Amino acid sequence: MPSKERENMIKFECKECKRTNYFSRKNKKLLKERLEINKYCKHCKKHTLHKETK
Repeated sequence: MPSKERENMIKFECKECKRTNYFSRKNKKLLKERLEINKYCKHCKKHTLHKETK
């Protein structure tokens, strides 16, 4: 993966079990705040809030 794409990658961490489950991309110049999304956590076995991490 080129370094330009790697710069836009973000990780989503489950707020309950603190495990990284999802990866995505975003334009960090346009979206300054951190994203929070409800996603399914395979470790908790339910839908939980996932917060963007570094």
